Amino acid sequence: MIFLENDNIFLWIKAAVAAAAGAFGAAFGWLGWLVAAWVVCMVLDWVSGSAAAAAKGNWSSAAARAGIWHKSGMILVVAVAALADCVLGVAVEHLPVLGLEYTVLVLPVTLVWYIFTELGSIAENATAMGAPVPAWLTELLAAGQASAEK
Repeated sequence: MIFLENDNIFLWIKAAVAAAAGAFGAAFGWLGWLVAAWVVCMVLDWVSGSAAAAAKGNWSSAAARAGIWHKSGMILVVAVAALADCVLGVAVEHLPVLGLEYTVLVLPVTLVWYIFTELGSIAENATAMGAPVPAWLTELLAAGQASAEK
């Protein structure tokens, strides 16, 4: 078989990434990708915050632990949002006279708000490390966060 004889490692990596992304998307859908984006943003924020503190000589394990506790609290809030969606879904399902369908609302809005918050923090960390950040980008992130709050 030609495919098995191909020794291009990049082709194999590309195929594996595409297969993994397809499987993830099929299993978790758009909400799963939103959760994945939030997790990536949390990790990047924590890493970039640690790097910014280290660049200024202010890194401390106590501050790093505080960041982990902060992220743990965020995970709890996301769990509460998911539970709120579940409760609302059950309530709407058992009130057929309303004629409504409900899947999710609270969780995606919460995740979008957190993603914009994390992206803003990452941009601040980049500034603290000495990188120029365009003003329009910080304004866009602030507007995105504000939109999710409304």
